[in-house]
Amino acid sequence: MSADLLIEIGVEELPPKAMQPLAQAFADGLAAQFDEAGLAHGAVRCLATPRRLAVYIVDAASASAAERVEKYGPTVDIAYDSDGNPTKAGEGFARSVGTTIDALEIEDSDKGRRLVYRGTAEGRPLAELLQPAVDAALRALPIPKRMRWGDSEAAFVRPVHWVVALHGDAVLPLSVFGEHADRQTLGHRFHHPDTIEIASAGSYVEQLRNPGRVVVDIDERRQLVLDAVVAAAQSLGGQALIDDELVAEVTALVEWPVGIAGRFDTRYLELPREVLIATLEGHQRYFPVEGESGALVAGFVTVANIESRDPAQVVAGNERVIRPRLADAFFFWEQDRRHGLATRIPDLGRVSFQQSLGSLGDKSVRLGRIAGELADAVGADHTDVARAAELAKTDLLTEMVGEFPELQGVMGGYYAQLEGENAAVSEALPEQYAPSGAGAPIATTAVGRCIALGDRLDTLAGIFAIDKRPSGDKDPFGLRRAALGVVRTLIEGEIAIDLRRLLDTALDLQPVAAPEGTAEALWMFHMERLRGYYTEQGVPVAHFEAIASLQISDMLDFDRRVRAVGEFAQLPAAPVVCGAHKRIRNILKRNADAEVADAADPNSMVDAAESALYRSLSDSSTTVEDAARTGDYATALSAIAPLAEPLDTFFNEVMVMSDDPALQRNRLALLAQIDRLCRRVADISCLSVEAA
Repeated sequence: MSADLLIEIGVEELPPKAMQPLAQAFADGLAAQFDEAGLAHGAVRCLATPRRLAVYIVDAASASAAERVEKYGPTVDIAYDSDGNPTKAGEGFARSVGTTIDALEIEDSDKGRRLVYRGTAEGRPLAELLQPAVDAALRALPIPKRMRWGDSEAAFVRPVHWVVALHGDAVLPLSVFGEHADRQTLGHRFHHPDTIEIASAGSYVEQLRNPGRVVVDIDERRQLVLDAVVAAAQSLGGQALIDDELVAEVTALVEWPVGIAGRFDTRYLELPREVLIATLEGHQRYFPVEGESGALVAGFVTVANIESRDPAQVVAGNERVIRPRLADAFFFWEQDRRHGLATRIPDLGRVSFQQSLGSLGDKSVRLGRIAGELADAVGADHTDVARAAELAKTDLLTEMVGEFPELQGVMGGYYAQLEGENAAVSEALPEQYAPSGAGAPIATTAVGRCIALGDRLDTLAGIFAIDKRPSGDKDPFGLRRAALGVVRTLIEGEIAIDLRRLLDTALDLQPVAAPEGTAEALWMFHMERLRGYYTEQGVPVAHFEAIASLQISDMLDFDRRVRAVGEFAQLPAAPVVCGAHKRIRNILKRNADAEVADAADPNSMVDAAESALYRSLSDSSTTVEDAARTGDYATALSAIAPLAEPLDTFFNEVMVMSDDPALQRNRLALLAQIDRLCRRVADISCLSVEAA
């Protein structure tokens, strides 16, 4: 017999950003426990509001499935004495499996003839399996910091106040942190503060909605939030700026979403767009609103958790709350503009960047030196790069960035523009932090790319120099993200420059002596990020290794080779050539101490197959070298393809390690030439290419 199962845990308000992950983890964990216990079930839904975590399981079986049991006992010699009577060992085994010794089977095994029990274990009831399953699922929840309440030793994300456990319409025995399950839940804190008797698991969602005024389905509530925000924004004559993270957070804050539109003084529209958005979204969880022109309007949308009888009072309250926030931002804006960015440069020397690495002023100097090394490769003006590096960190000392750290760089760009700095400089200041995250765009301007790279390279070199590199999942300085930003900017910005040399320069500029091996560790750290960069794009690891083995330190050149390898791997001849090259590498490695001629002599060849291979090699070599020299790696690799047939014939008909030393030296020389050609663009022996 099966029925829908409901488990609900009522708590005090959950941390908004934790609600969805906890709900999903609880559902996944409980489903996994059921699967492990052999409890059949249908679809599993995670349901949650700020005051509850719930799991709804369709068609949960009332008991686990019966299992076939097979147990081996002692051998016959041990189970029976010399007279054929059961021994204590034999009878003890029979009792342990719940039967008599006469009912056991005897079977031949590698240890001789032995007793065997085969039977069926009855399934265990859901009522018995539920408690350990729920306990295990709750223990595994990703709760960063648990709290205790009252005199109990219980620890959970928030205090637990009620528990519901229903299988169909029957209450199941369950206790969670001292609260015993029944069918009583709570509706909306204000709209329906009384308890609700849940008739059955199947009526749970609807009973919470009516009369409870609680939308417990997360996806449904999210859609209601979106609809409410869109409608409220339209009442202001615009459209809301929808930030997915903000929508998720608001969804985790309300049980009965109601959209509310409010207004603020138009003078605050003088503030930069980013400041208004940061004030509305970050401080108040309000949604900004755009007009038809794309500019922000003097209004906002918020989502209330109550359907008020007097909406005007709710609107007025929210307008009253946002007013001082905007006034503060406006004050910071005016104060910062009274002091130019350039006047703050000396103050950078009084702000520590990192104890062992000096001040922000020291960092700015290093940043300028590294960025200057990049200027020619990027096509940036050296004067603009130097000025941008000088001003890059000055907005960290402004009032606005002190209040809104997420606007660092952005505010510097605004202030620099207002102060008459070169456009290339003012545009570069916000771009120093690009890319801002995974998938975010890289800096678009030449000076911005120089500053973005210089900043990251200095930080990476400095933290590695003081031996505080990331370990495990800990990366307090965000170095993995920084290194990925470096390789992305070099590749996607098409910047041809030696990254290894840049890293060495950055290390040399640090105020501390780096431990031995730091340069190599820093280089390999970037290679690991590059490997991940390609893996996310679906590039096989072997393609990456084929280039990495050549120690290519120009990331743009590295990328072009990787793309060419991808094209080469699709050629029909690729499997043969790659397999042959792998064989060549193995032969040369095994005979590393053998005498090899400097170059193969065609006049010393006695076999038609080796002569044909030599001619094919000669025909391909010129094309490969010319194409590789100009960076046309796809053409270079495709020119190797004609070697496939003569290579196949050569290995079928020719003995490389001939008894004749002269022939052996010449044939090894021929293979060495082919090896060099096959590694001109990429080490194709690394590839595992299957024939189509």
